[in-house]
Amino acid sequence: MTHHIVIVESAADRGWAEATGAAVTAREYVTGAAKYGGRANKVVNLSGQFEYMKAGYYCSLLAEARGQRVIPTVQTILELSRKALYAGALPEIDAALAKTLEKLAQEPRAAFSLTVIFGQTRDSRFRDFARRVFDRFRAPLMTVRVVSNPHWHVAEIDIATAGELSPEEFDFFLAAMEAYTRSGWRPPRARTSPRYTLAVLHNPHEHLPPSSQATLKKFTSIGAALGIGVELIQRKDFLRLAEFDALFIRETTTLKDHTYRFAMRAEAEGMPVIDDVTSILRCTNKVYLAELLHANNLPAPKTLITNRNNVLDCETRLGYPVVLKIPDGSFSRGVHRVADREELLATSKELFRKSDLILAQEYMYTKFDWRVGVLNRKPLFVSQYFMSRRHWQIVNHTADGRHVEGDFKTMAVEDAPKEVVAAALRAAGLIGDGLYGVDLKQTKDGVFVIEINDNPNLDRGVEDVVLKDDLYRIVLGEFIQRIEHR
Repeated sequence: MTHHIVIVESAADRGWAEATGAAVTAREYVTGAAKYGGRANKVVNLSGQFEYMKAGYYCSLLAEARGQRVIPTVQTILELSRKALYAGALPEIDAALAKTLEKLAQEPRAAFSLTVIFGQTRDSRFRDFARRVFDRFRAPLMTVRVVSNPHWHVAEIDIATAGELSPEEFDFFLAAMEAYTRSGWRPPRARTSPRYTLAVLHNPHEHLPPSSQATLKKFTSIGAALGIGVELIQRKDFLRLAEFDALFIRETTTLKDHTYRFAMRAEAEGMPVIDDVTSILRCTNKVYLAELLHANNLPAPKTLITNRNNVLDCETRLGYPVVLKIPDGSFSRGVHRVADREELLATSKELFRKSDLILAQEYMYTKFDWRVGVLNRKPLFVSQYFMSRRHWQIVNHTADGRHVEGDFKTMAVEDAPKEVVAAALRAAGLIGDGLYGVDLKQTKDGVFVIEINDNPNLDRGVEDVVLKDDLYRIVLGEFIQRIEHR
């Protein structure tokens, strides 16, 4: 005969819990194997102590060891203990939320929380959404926090306790628990374990990241469909890197910080990594790139590598205006246009404090720069990045620390000028077989390579306008191939 065991926080809770089954405390259950160990028993763990190695955790652990069906399971407890562990499920949950919100006559005006009780919620508008959450995370009580930034999404899911409920919620809780224990317990929807795992290194606080948080969520959801588990990691996760099959760096790379160390560690572990160490070394220094393009006869703006002694050579060899660049700048940072000798001397003096060599280039104005995305020597996307309004660069970094970006236009690779794509492929091929963004200018005199970026932007609504979800499938498919052929 099947019995229900309800594990409660304290002996004082027995009164209400006994209506649906044998009510016991966590201590009684843990020490009462003879009395409560029947395999036919079903266990509702409401102990409220779900931290790792706490009493509530052990209750679910022992229930499983005793062959009993228990909610929440140990896997659910562990998964909901850290957002990093359940982040892979959020795209699916967010999709269910979006479907629910579409049906509402009016969107919520502010962030809100839903209490999900045995798959039900007091707010009938979110009934289907609550069922979806419970179907994914089989816990008796959960608090789901929903925010809008910029789109409505689930920010957090926590296991809740009966003691946190309001009187109205508690009455609803008792009715929901009685209904749930009367009905047949169906197991959680089966989830297929991913074949491979991909760590995506990102910095959620980066000012101009190569991929937005929304884009990273897209990688996560597409990855799940392809059988590759995508987990977002940060700098603090360095020691966990060996747990994964591959590494995708999605924060701005430099040789002086942790991004380079992550790439080195990944290669040492034999993991496929984009960006790889060689690509970072070659692309993050504009002096190297200038020499590389020149040595391989790739058209580029007239360029002079200068030091403190020959900076005035810019006047005769390049003329004004002239563009000065520090070797490792990114996103238009460290790039200055000077109009005369006074500006040349003042600006170069500041730049020489950061580097013994700086780059001087002829000023070549165009309304937009071409950006060709290249992955493993094949074109991935082609975009036009227009100059920021009333500015000569794509990104205008203002004096108050803000930035203003120009418009864009993304087109199919086959619709872009063949000479632009060909020059980009040739330039990227000099670096390697990773993921690159080649910037080019096109004038009446031809196509000129400006630079090769090892960490190109991939963002929803910009670079994926043409390929849409296929862009993410192609990138993730490349990782799968590299994992299988390593």
